Amino acid sequence: MNSDTPSLGIPALPLPTAEVTALGRLAFAVGQLFRFAWIEVQCCLFPIAIFAGLALTSVVDLPIPRYDALLIYALALTGVFYLLKLETGREVAVIGAFHLIGLALEIFKVSIGSWSYPDDGVLRVAGVPLYSGFMYAAVGSYICQAFRRFDLRVNQFPVVPTVILAIAAYLNFFTHHVIADLRWAIAAGFVVVLWRSRVSFTVGSRRYGLPLSVSFVLIGFFLWVAENAATFLGAWAYPNQAQIWEMVHAGKWGSWALLVSLSFVLVAAVKMREGKFYGEPGATPSVRTH
Repeated sequence: MNSDTPSLGIPALPLPTAEVTALGRLAFAVGQLFRFAWIEVQCCLFPIAIFAGLALTSVVDLPIPRYDALLIYALALTGVFYLLKLETGREVAVIGAFHLIGLALEIFKVSIGSWSYPDDGVLRVAGVPLYSGFMYAAVGSYICQAFRRFDLRVNQFPVVPTVILAIAAYLNFFTHHVIADLRWAIAAGFVVVLWRSRVSFTVGSRRYGLPLSVSFVLIGFFLWVAENAATFLGAWAYPNQAQIWEMVHAGKWGSWALLVSLSFVLVAAVKMREGKFYGEPGATPSVRTH
């Protein structure tokens, strides 16, 4: 259309400024949500690969027992992550430590009948297949990846009380069978000592933050969801799932949230050593020991 072409006589009606601003904010928020989801997927590469192995071995005939195949697969996966520099040597070491901590818990829980491993496997300790520790290692891998990909930083972190509570949470998984269950007291302790602790993270061009204790609860929830998927795939089974699969009791959400604290403390030790834990990137550390 040239300048001589007559118009239709309908003037352009621009959107009100407030409406344009609102639409822009909505578009940005949606974009940030997708960016966040994509980073989360990358942080979950190891857990996703573990679940892919669980799913595949549940439908494919294997020349060796399923749980043994999963152990070999998980070890190979760890090696690949290290060789591709997706995880550092220190991170692999701390993930391995959480693997052993989880395996010790598994041996105890299976011995008292809390859950069982129904499929075949030769590589077991006290009835627990060695691959099972990698379910805990996957949690450690996620936290390591989150520190890197979200550029996580923590402010006002009370090291000593948090370590004590994390150890107490772990020990309570053993002791609550013979003495009072202290999980709610320990959870309350975390709320108190982490009251001023916040974790900040980057999505796109923005930094966000939330209370550290809330992050434990959120991770615990998604681990509970993952546990439902894992038991459905036969990774292990609770007594009420022996005949037919049922959802895992919602109370396990709280158990996972407490166990996350121990994994976080282990990863924090590595990140403190690397100088990638406290404050904003490049900021002066803010740490409390009491």
